Amino acid sequence: MTRLILVRHGQTDWNQERRYQGQADPPLNDQGRQQARELAARLAGERVSAIYSSDLRRALETAQIIAHGLTALIQVDPRLREISLGKWEGMLYPDILAQYETLWWSRERDPVNVRPPGGENVAEFTLRVHEIADEISAHHPGGQVLVVTHGLVIAVLKCAIQGIPMEQVFQHIPDNAFPLPLDWRL
Repeated sequence: MTRLILVRHGQTDWNQERRYQGQADPPLNDQGRQQARELAARLAGERVSAIYSSDLRRALETAQIIAHGLTALIQVDPRLREISLGKWEGMLYPDILAQYETLWWSRERDPVNVRPPGGENVAEFTLRVHEIADEISAHHPGGQVLVVTHGLVIAVLKCAIQGIPMEQVFQHIPDNAFPLPLDWRL
C-alpha cells in the first residue's frame, strides 16, 4: 500500500469563470499561485518518496511551488492529465447546454459511458488513472507520494478507494490546492 497525497492544482482564470478546462492548458492565476504557496507551507518537511505531476502547466506549476519545501524531485506524467473534454474545452456551461443539449443530458444520465464530442468518457479515463496509480504504488511500496493533478483524477481515485459508485464521480471533485491523502493498493 502506498499513501498518495493527492492535490488538485491551484486556481486558474478558467476555474474562476467556470469554463471547462479538460486538457486545455491555461496557467495558474495569482490566486492559484498563492494557494500553492500556502499548501507548500502546510506540506513543508513532509516526508515524500516522490512527487508526480500532470504535464499540464497549472498542475506542474503547482507542483513546482510545493516542491520547494520537499526533498523529492518532480516526475511528470501525462497520464495524470484531466479528462479530455474534446470540443467542450474552453466552453462555459450555458454554451455547452445551448449547443449540445441532448448530449449533455445523456451524459448526466450516464456519466460513465457518454463522452463529449472528441473527448474521453469516464470509463476510459478511469482505466488511465488506475494504471498510473498502480504504477506509482508499485514504484513506491509503503511510501508516501505527492501527486499534483486535476479534480476528476482525484475524484476517480477517491471513488475507487471508498467504494463510491463511479456514476457519482463528478460530485467528488475537490477544491483547488486541497490535499487529500488516500491509501492506494495494487
